[in-house]
Amino acid sequence: MSNSKIFTPYLFSRNNITVKNRTVLAAMTNKQSHKNGKISHDEIKWLLRRAKGGFGLLTTAATNVSLESKAWEGEFGVYSDLHIPNLRKLTSAVHKTESLIIAQLFHGGIRSPQNLTGQTPISASEFECKESFSGKSKKADEKDIDKIINDFTSSALRCAEAGFDGVELHGAHGYLISQFLGKKTNLRKDKWGGSLKSRARLLIQIYKSIRKTVPDSFIVGVRISPEIEALGINLQDSIRLIGVLKQHSVDFIHLSCWDSFSKSLSIPNDKRTVTEIITESFDSLPCIISTGSVWSTKHANNLICKGADLIGVGRVAIAHPDWPKNLQNPNYNPKPPPYSTLELKKAKLNENFISYMRKWEGFVK
Repeated sequence: MSNSKIFTPYLFSRNNITVKNRTVLAAMTNKQSHKNGKISHDEIKWLLRRAKGGFGLLTTAATNVSLESKAWEGEFGVYSDLHIPNLRKLTSAVHKTESLIIAQLFHGGIRSPQNLTGQTPISASEFECKESFSGKSKKADEKDIDKIINDFTSSALRCAEAGFDGVELHGAHGYLISQFLGKKTNLRKDKWGGSLKSRARLLIQIYKSIRKTVPDSFIVGVRISPEIEALGINLQDSIRLIGVLKQHSVDFIHLSCWDSFSKSLSIPNDKRTVTEIITESFDSLPCIISTGSVWSTKHANNLICKGADLIGVGRVAIAHPDWPKNLQNPNYNPKPPPYSTLELKKAKLNENFISYMRKWEGFVK
């Protein structure tokens, strides 16, 4: 199986950076870091263990770009220069394994609790918000939007200074950027809302600002959820968004599908997977990462056949840090959950991470 495309390098041609294989550790919440935003030794150990397990590209958990963008306890930040020394420890350790590492930059938006940040949650529009003391989110004004763009930009620059190979802009899973992208969550009538072009303006302005600031070799990509019905994000709009991102020469587009092999909800008569529909909609695309329900060697090879350049995994990497190495076996199909506490500790999860995983039904014994 060593001749499988999984084990061939991938070149980010504009950046002249090569990933040693096609496996990607997708960003996962793990709640292992410190209240002051510093990444902990435990979180470094978690990521390093997966680098040693053979992942070509690692993505950190979502890291907040400002104090007010924090969405949960134990989340590390990149909003202060005080965070850089520990982040350098992470990147230097990972690079010794010849893996690449990127930081996932995000803002929780309406999902940033006021009792955690001290500020009213902000979003594209005003909505009822259980995370707010007033019961309402704040509609971002021009000053707020300028600050958000600047916060993402300065955070990306810190990541470059800390030795990361790049950043992923988190435009998926219902956080701030996807709140601007969604028709149901962005009800604005100004230049930041209305048409897809206007709803995507925040994401594009963040990307352009970062691209002007960081070195040319620094990878800048975007993660999106192709379909979130509750936010008003459908596949047709996501395909148009990908076309816009392609025009701006993003380095990769990460499709967070939950299930990479599922069919479209918004194009129900199409028998192709969402990944296939997207990749077959264009003659050429930036690097496509697809993540969701990949477990076995057969799954990984199948996803590449569906058009993905890189294979993202989350859940399987929690208990199986050597997943990439084991893909050499064409019949590899690792043990599913539930896992014992001992198994998870052996895989370098600390008590906070294990407690968080207990909230996932059937994951921990």
